Amino acid sequence: MTWIMWPTRRNRGDRPGRDRASRTLRAGVGGVLLLALLSSLAACSSGGSDEAGPGRSATGRSGDGVRRPAADAAFDYQLGGAYAPPAKTRAVSRDRSADPAPGVYNICYVNAFQSQPGTKAARWWQREHPDLLLRDDEGDPVVDEDWREPLLDISTGKKRAALAEIVGKWIDGCAESGFDAVEPDNLDSYERSDGLLTPGHAAAFARLLAERAHRSGLAIAQKNTTDLLDERRRIGFDFAVTEECARYQECPDFAAAYDGKVFDVEYVKKDFTTACRSWGEQLSVTLRDRDVLPAGEEGHVYEHC
Repeated sequence: MTWIMWPTRRNRGDRPGRDRASRTLRAGVGGVLLLALLSSLAACSSGGSDEAGPGRSATGRSGDGVRRPAADAAFDYQLGGAYAPPAKTRAVSRDRSADPAPGVYNICYVNAFQSQPGTKAARWWQREHPDLLLRDDEGDPVVDEDWREPLLDISTGKKRAALAEIVGKWIDGCAESGFDAVEPDNLDSYERSDGLLTPGHAAAFARLLAERAHRSGLAIAQKNTTDLLDERRRIGFDFAVTEECARYQECPDFAAAYDGKVFDVEYVKKDFTTACRSWGEQLSVTLRDRDVLPAGEEGHVYEHC
């Protein structure tokens, strides 16, 4: 396998049904242009490739081959670009195209339920797997307009199995690169599907991904999506990565569900302060800038309580 170097995904920030201002500023007319591009590529075909990485060590892993994170470990969210983790950091999440950070618990970000943003990624899906893009009644791809990401079609068992093989190779690549866990994003894509997908579809696909991660020796995180907390054991999630659980008053739910094994990212100082005051002794709470910029770049923010 070889790496597909798609653009690094930034944080989702605010989630569907809530304040969309920061995400909408990025969208512009991109969704319309992307939809036109996808339609124009419907007849294209060519050979493609998927990801892999160098071998990894299984040192320090539990009897089932999976190393799960400790509760309340200082965490950094580095999706916007890798850099040396701050002092005392014990866990880091990075895009799957990046290398793991030495000496810490490494979480591999995978956009599992939607395409990566941008036309390059959409073009790859349209060329290689057009039947696995979610389409509306007119046959047009359903696009997350805020991020310009086509949704993947997880509506049937057959399509979920096909997608699990594709995404599963990326998960294997995370393991081979030396990551300890995987963070599949957009578990809540059904909220942006115009009613074509359901929480049940998401849970069924997540279960396939969890099985693949565990076979590869990786723990797997639930990303946001309080709707599926009751399904966490059946799916196989080991811990959670949340965005703004203080702002949306979700920290108690995740804390109870995962016994403190929750990495929360806040993007507003007052929400971070609230989270630290109320949950800092139980959860790992980090303040980041919304673009999760690398250290040294103007606008970079990092604090941990």
